[in-house]
Amino acid sequence: MTEWLKVGKIVNTHGILGEVRVVSSTDFSEARYAVGNELTIVDDQNRTTSVIIRSWRKHKKFDLLTFEGYFNVNDVEKFKGSMLKINVEKLNDEMVEGEFYYHEIIGLSVFTEDGECIGKVKEILSPGANDVWVVQPKNKGRDILIPYIDSVVKEVNIPEETVVITPMEGLLDL
Repeated sequence: MTEWLKVGKIVNTHGILGEVRVVSSTDFSEARYAVGNELTIVDDQNRTTSVIIRSWRKHKKFDLLTFEGYFNVNDVEKFKGSMLKINVEKLNDEMVEGEFYYHEIIGLSVFTEDGECIGKVKEILSPGANDVWVVQPKNKGRDILIPYIDSVVKEVNIPEETVVITPMEGLLDL
């Protein structure tokens, strides 16, 4: 069975020349939306359409894309509300040590350096200079927000599905 990663959601069209406005959920926009890359559009009925990126540009907080063979607004109107996905087998990014895909981090168990289990990563936010990992605490309290910075996140072990952190002062005060 093919495994898919969501890279964005088509929220609207843009102009009359077949551009779509995408709210991106990928951490590699430049690589993911490179001209010539293949993505798959999945609509709310789970129907799929393979597309090749013809152009990409940033506009405000959106990624604007055009696809080969789709040249006007009428061609892409049907894609509004659909998800943009990529086949995991087509990922060819060369990861640098300390870089991870969001899907690799979500679900990992978070421990302090003392071995105390805090909870599991349930979501990743990208509000600015660094990502913030949202951890659902094991005691079902309020979510814990962990900045992905070297002074806090000490170790990420994908095979063991664990993260070790040094909590900043006040981070775990609930």
